[in-house]
Amino acid sequence: MSEHPQASCSYWIRTAPGPSRPPLEEDLDVDVAVIGAGVAGLSTAYELARAGLGVAVVEARRVAAGVTGHTTAKLTALHTLVYDKLRRTRGPEGARLYARSQSEAIEHAAALVDELGADCEWETKSAYTYACDAARVDELRAEAKAARDAGLPASFVTETGLPFPVAGAVRVTGQAQFHPRKYLLALADDLIARGGRVYEDTTVLGLEESTPCRLTTGTGATVTARDVVVATHYPIFDRALLFTRLSPRRELVVAGPLEADRDPDGMYITPDEGTRSVRTAPYGESGQRLLIVTGEHFTPGTGDTPARFERLSGWAREHFPDVDLTHAWATQDNDSTDTVPLVGPLHPGARHTYVASGFGGWGLSGGMMAGQLITALITGKDCAWRELYDPRRVRTAVREAPSFLKHQAQVARHFVGDRLRQTTSADAVAPGEGAVVRADGERIAVHRDDDGHPHALSARCTHLGCLVSFNAAERAWECPCHGSRFDIDGKVIQGPATRPLEQRDL
Repeated sequence: MSEHPQASCSYWIRTAPGPSRPPLEEDLDVDVAVIGAGVAGLSTAYELARAGLGVAVVEARRVAAGVTGHTTAKLTALHTLVYDKLRRTRGPEGARLYARSQSEAIEHAAALVDELGADCEWETKSAYTYACDAARVDELRAEAKAARDAGLPASFVTETGLPFPVAGAVRVTGQAQFHPRKYLLALADDLIARGGRVYEDTTVLGLEESTPCRLTTGTGATVTARDVVVATHYPIFDRALLFTRLSPRRELVVAGPLEADRDPDGMYITPDEGTRSVRTAPYGESGQRLLIVTGEHFTPGTGDTPARFERLSGWAREHFPDVDLTHAWATQDNDSTDTVPLVGPLHPGARHTYVASGFGGWGLSGGMMAGQLITALITGKDCAWRELYDPRRVRTAVREAPSFLKHQAQVARHFVGDRLRQTTSADAVAPGEGAVVRADGERIAVHRDDDGHPHALSARCTHLGCLVSFNAAERAWECPCHGSRFDIDGKVIQGPATRPLEQRDL
């Protein structure tokens, strides 16, 4: 990769482009409208259709092309170091419910792969959380015990398949990895065969909570539905102020072919070094594997993304010598302030609106779990872990206070401090770069393309007004407050923003 690496289309999207779905152009009346066609949205819609309900999925871009299309696609109930924390904050029963809900979601997905005959490169692997620092061994041992007590087949080990020594690791057997987009495209096809509807390139702009609910869209069409599910990764409607309990984080991915005899044969993650995650996937007809390395955890819109790509690439080459890194992309998720995802009623007064968010980097098993949980809520069935994930939960408010206050301080620092930072002139923005400049008393986001042509936009994020920052590696404007992302012409790439950045003249 170059000294100034540019992120491109993810491997999953490149190798499974899938068919285009039409936008919604006529008013629609259904039992349930699901906003968002990632793993949480499609899993929910699919389960509802199997339950006999009329369902429509409305997606602003393309099916499984957002966060789900850029994931590293590990499907495991071992979520780094979550169980020892859950044991302390939610009690042993909370930890057991978390493990059970995630494990049952994975088992359900495996059954669907068999039922649908989905050719999605499903592989059973062990998952590992490791550390190279001996000072963390006690922490790993505690996590292994907590995960085992929660019901997972977990153990503490000192040997792994990684090409370097570790001080210790938590291992959980019987987990899975797959091609997420191939899986979800198969799910979408069967959803449509069951009478469900899927619309792409349709941005939802408004929600009227009544009986029934009504959605307004950017195409002008209206969706009428008894129930609405907001599965947009970061909620585009925030009537419970969930944005105060969600912090966005972005991670980078590099990948390249690896000889099969160098496959570490497992799914690995360490919380050290800004996070490092390693797995492989089937690669072409050559018998090689695709090495996938993820890391460089950071808040969107902060820091030097090209330098982060270089650090991650250097780490991959150091530990897997001579690997030719042929792919680079980035992924994004939201952490809840108390670790547990927010899945359930959209706000305390909600009767027919639901949300799924805050998966903390584990959105595949979490999204599949959300599909089962929300379907149970809508169809009136019991679910043992509904209270664990309920967004209205208040029992953990005191425990999550430090994380909540830290997140709000970071948002306030960006909202105020970014307005005080020094700006350059538009003439000083080099080709391929971008910067926020002051012109006529306004902050303007200026990007100069490779031909030297400037693209000027309002620098105020259309979500809540924070100033955006330029990501040179991905050629995108990013909001550091809540993670909205825009392309160089201002179009929304990722929410919670639903409106583009306004065009400006220099």
